[in-house]
Amino acid sequence: MSRRAAIDRATNYLDSGVFRALLSRLVAIQSESQNAECKEQNADYLDCLQRMLEELGFECRLLTAADARFLYAERIESRELLTVLGYGHGDVVRGLDGCWTGGMSPWILAEADGRWYGRGTADNKGQHAINITSLRAVLETRGRLGFNAKFLIEMGEEIDSPGLRELCTMHGDLFRADLFVASDGPRLSEHRPTIFLGSRGCITFDISITAREGAHHSGNWGGLLSDPAVQLAHVLATIVSSTGRILIPAWVPTELPESVRRVLSDCDVDGGPDGPTIDPEWGEPQLSPAEQVYGWSSFDVLAMKCGNPEAPVNAIPPSAWARCQLRFVVGVDPDDILPALRHHLSRHGFDMVTVTPSPDDGLFLATRLDPDDPWVRWAEASIARTTQKIPAILPNLGGSLPNDIFANILKLRTLWVPHAHPGCRQHATDEHLPIALAREALGIMAGLYWDFGEKKTLPPAPRDFLPAGETAVEPTHGYELRSICRDVDW
Repeated sequence: MSRRAAIDRATNYLDSGVFRALLSRLVAIQSESQNAECKEQNADYLDCLQRMLEELGFECRLLTAADARFLYAERIESRELLTVLGYGHGDVVRGLDGCWTGGMSPWILAEADGRWYGRGTADNKGQHAINITSLRAVLETRGRLGFNAKFLIEMGEEIDSPGLRELCTMHGDLFRADLFVASDGPRLSEHRPTIFLGSRGCITFDISITAREGAHHSGNWGGLLSDPAVQLAHVLATIVSSTGRILIPAWVPTELPESVRRVLSDCDVDGGPDGPTIDPEWGEPQLSPAEQVYGWSSFDVLAMKCGNPEAPVNAIPPSAWARCQLRFVVGVDPDDILPALRHHLSRHGFDMVTVTPSPDDGLFLATRLDPDDPWVRWAEASIARTTQKIPAILPNLGGSLPNDIFANILKLRTLWVPHAHPGCRQHATDEHLPIALAREALGIMAGLYWDFGEKKTLPPAPRDFLPAGETAVEPTHGYELRSICRDVDW
């Protein structure tokens, strides 16, 4: 009975084909949350997960909130032990059947070039399958977990998690835990283990100008009638500079915390061979690419329309519209984002502009666990011990997740250990999971879960958050992070 044996057992599940068979079964369930015709498949997915967890001694129940169904599972070994809440989502975006390379089906797991292809392999079926398989390895090796485990699986993350907030508000006592540990999103890079501590917030909104009822001939009326498209272009130019710098002070933090700068100092943003080339002059000056994505806010125009782009005519259009998005970090007041925009536009003489929240997207709040929190250091050291690599610590994911529900409503420290990579093509055709990454991830999670059961190595007082600015207590590890990884070359 040893930590090494648990890790080996977890990776042997992959080498023996057991994990592939499990992932193939999950991918085959067409659980598209954007497709109203897939409700039965979503129920089948929860049933499949329930049977998996019950085989590991979990007690399971189905919960409902806002007409959405959730699977809750718990294995309580002792009230005196650490309690860890896990999470995953079994829903996927549309499969885009018929568009995958080489005639692959999104619902049939396929292997090529050292990768497993299929919808959900990266987002999120493969990720929570890795975690559950690693739990199994620890349980079978130790004979018990050595900690209490809880799991929450939803089927609506891809449509903004309907019901999740209400569920966690109603059942806060049920989800009570010392720590939240889950897997979603990409690593910093394919070959570097990563921990992220929260997520950027996100708000999507529309900017529109309606000048009059209909279009008018540009020859007869050009120069006499205002052009909403020209006005909209000037509006956007007051919001963001020609190099992408945000010009509304309320939309950016007043400063980048030193703890954030420190953990990002060795993080290089690299999407791999499938990723785009970074534009070095874009964004906030003096910030590194990692600081831009993980420490700062970003503004983008997602779509614009004026007139009839498919068939332009010689007429001054009556209106112009743009859908815009702000991704923001801790330190930006979400309640002030749209009011600050309206005040900004009024100050620049654009009172004709209408600003409305997008009807299609909800608001995600920004969250970030302090990188100096002792649990961050503990998890960093556990992963380093398993992989002999220094994991990247990201203060928050560049994208958005419902992390504020776990951090703000359930009041939990949140640690995310992702098992995908930036080039995984989630939400697109040819979504995939590199097999070598899956193997390493199984070992990482088996090591983490094993260490949760080693009570003497855990940081003290797990339910008490450190006040901002206090020095974290050093956990008592049997190993030293930097000495393990001093020869690692990124």
